[in-house]
Amino acid sequence: MTAPELADPTTVDVADPVLHRDGVLDPVWRWMRHNDPVRWTVRPNRDAYWSVTAHADAVRVLRDSRTFSSERGIRLGGDPLAAAAASRKMLIVTDPPRHGDIRRIIGSAFTARTVQRLEQNMRATVTACLDEAFERGTCDLVRIAARLPVSVICDLLGVPREDWDFMLDRTTVAFGAVDEHGGPTAAAAEAHTDILLYYLELVKQRRRDPREDVVTALVRGEVDGRPLTDEEILLNCDGLISGGNETTRHASVGGLLALAAHPDQWRTLRDDPTVLPTAVEEILRWTTPGAHTLRTAARDTELAGRRIGAGQPVVVWGRSVNRDETVFDAPDVFRLDRRPNRHLTFGHGAHYCLGGALATSELRVLFGEVARRVATIEVPGPVSRVRSNHIAGFEEAVVALRPAPTTDGGRHG
Repeated sequence: MTAPELADPTTVDVADPVLHRDGVLDPVWRWMRHNDPVRWTVRPNRDAYWSVTAHADAVRVLRDSRTFSSERGIRLGGDPLAAAAASRKMLIVTDPPRHGDIRRIIGSAFTARTVQRLEQNMRATVTACLDEAFERGTCDLVRIAARLPVSVICDLLGVPREDWDFMLDRTTVAFGAVDEHGGPTAAAAEAHTDILLYYLELVKQRRRDPREDVVTALVRGEVDGRPLTDEEILLNCDGLISGGNETTRHASVGGLLALAAHPDQWRTLRDDPTVLPTAVEEILRWTTPGAHTLRTAARDTELAGRRIGAGQPVVVWGRSVNRDETVFDAPDVFRLDRRPNRHLTFGHGAHYCLGGALATSELRVLFGEVARRVATIEVPGPVSRVRSNHIAGFEEAVVALRPAPTTDGGRHG
């Protein structure tokens, strides 16, 4: 499908995963922001929903948990029974004040010593990934990029290093395969079950042998005067695995592809290391791995002049709000020195991504090493996107990373 087929934006169902895969929605988002920023869409044989496409409206939705609740699920088209089972147990489908109690338990594991260990792990993993990419000549960037977030989340949760390859395999399948509706395949569901069974055993181990990791923090944590159940612990491990895997992996791939497509910005990053912090923020804005965030109106309200009824789904579309012309100057330009950059890739308000700082650190390490060690980024092979309205990511991205020459005749270290 090509962009001209979407000439009439009033008829487009922006939740159609095919349109997200094909990357043809930008003109529609632009029209909606200017003409219908809070729009009601009725889907044949599926739930109707409100679309929020402007930055200011998105900020209001994301920060007002009393009016726009996460407790009925955060994904359009998700299983309502699964959302109900996780509600008020899993961090991302729990509203304040209980949300804050669970968040503090998980956050307690982010000690200074843990953060230092994680940063050392990041550098070792990125070095190994680049060495592998150089040796292969051409490689599928999606598979290479998966190693960084998986190693970090395993380290954070307390998975022994000897099990990281197992978790890499299982998470690659669990979060990489989708069916014709953009949902998990049977293989993905099986891999997800394997992951949860693994963490159930790890929970049992940490009750006997506590360590300095998130699973131990969850095992020791209490909410409302009682310990978390195994179910609550597993649900929050699952949320951390999913969030920690998807954002960094797809931002890494999308960022490298953007640098390949914008050689002037690639030269800027290679020539000026001081641009790295703003470069990472621009990559997060440009890629916006989370395509949408769902909230449900907890009471009747009004947004941008539209009356929203209690119980109605409200969807914030990340790519649209991150390209709002009223907030971002020349939003369709990839510019590594962009300042300010008020992107909402990590959300806003109480539900601002708990791992946002960690994901940013991962990307700084990755792109810092890429700028130092890579001479050219070429895209000689296929690039295909995931057929999903929830994840703006990639199924395959074949690239060639050519190493930069060293000054001492040896290899970069």
